[in-house]
Amino acid sequence: MARVKGAMMTRKRRNKILKLAKGYWGNKSKHFKMAKEAVMKSGQYAYIGRRLKKRDFRRLWIARISAGCKMNGINYSQFMNGLKKSGSTLNRKVLSEIAIHDEAAFTALVEQAKKALA
Repeated sequence: MARVKGAMMTRKRRNKILKLAKGYWGNKSKHFKMAKEAVMKSGQYAYIGRRLKKRDFRRLWIARISAGCKMNGINYSQFMNGLKKSGSTLNRKVLSEIAIHDEAAFTALVEQAKKALA
């Protein structure tokens, strides 16, 4: 029986990593060992970034809603409490879009929240 060496699979595995490292600066895109480390690290950054993105967008939406609320004479927490009590099921993403693009509708939501609090 012939001796089997792993040349083909090793080359395939290495090329896969080098393909992922394409465009990296210097030897990180050319040398397997450095490329492997760079790809692993970039994978970690990507994983963390996908979690941070959710937090960042939520913070942005809250800041936008808060700015809209201040223009209508109510603070963010009272507004959200009033909306919850009034039975509105709009999420923060939609509320922030309304606050930016349709001020009249947002003012109506603020009045609805104020009415629910009183």
